[in-house]
Amino acid sequence: MSWVSLVAIYFVTWWLVLFAILPFGVKTQDDDDNVTLGTVSSAPRGPHMRRAVIWTTIVTTIIIGTYGWVTLGLGYSFDDIPRMVPGP
Repeated sequence: MSWVSLVAIYFVTWWLVLFAILPFGVKTQDDDDNVTLGTVSSAPRGPHMRRAVIWTTIVTTIIIGTYGWVTLGLGYSFDDIPRMVPGP
């Protein structure tokens, strides 16, 4: 696999993981009973993107590292799946 393919896989995986991590740890204005005039009560209390980006990078690095270990280290690929899963 070329480094361009690895960067593309990392990029796509990073965005998928970001959207999965965004809802975790969000405190709403309604939780604090401090709703700013002109906003909905379910709006986030404050910025949390830095924490989400850091966690996204950590989780994505673990996922891509595991993928690299399985494909490059152990030598498995998607072509090996039919041999691993028994047929009907």
